[in-house]
Amino acid sequence: MQTTGGFATARRLFERLLEVIAVLLIISLAVVVVLGVVFRWSGEALSWYDEVASVQLAWLTYYGAALAALKRAHIGVPGFIASVRPAVRMPLVLIAEIVVIGFFAILAWYGYIVLVILEGDTLISLPFVSTQLTQSVIPIGAILFILAELFNLPQVWREASGQVAVLRHD
Repeated sequence: MQTTGGFATARRLFERLLEVIAVLLIISLAVVVVLGVVFRWSGEALSWYDEVASVQLAWLTYYGAALAALKRAHIGVPGFIASVRPAVRMPLVLIAEIVVIGFFAILAWYGYIVLVILEGDTLISLPFVSTQLTQSVIPIGAILFILAELFNLPQVWREASGQVAVLRHD
């Protein structure tokens, strides 16, 4: 990565934040699953286990997807992009970025609308936990994904212009 100064620092901090959140979510999900198994095995099943584990898995998916986007670890076709001539490559990269960012902007907007609709709803097994809180991961995750794409844009643009070799993540 050839970014410098504040941009590189902000990207590193964003990556570290996503890593910490993902690790905390993995650990907490593992704890909840182990507790659920132990209590069920002892004959005292936890009423909230399934619902909380499902929410945690969704959160892990959204935050993990944003982290994967920042690390450029999602499925892509860099070989195809690299194989087209530069006059076509740059518009293709621009269109791809617009489509991805546009999709997640729409997801964030409709995720917000869902939150408005869910006002007053709570989890079934934990009535003191708002459904808005649990579903807030949709617009937040979409915004995090957009930020990841924007942080990668300078590198993607340099690769598309032929200034640097395409990074492979095997």
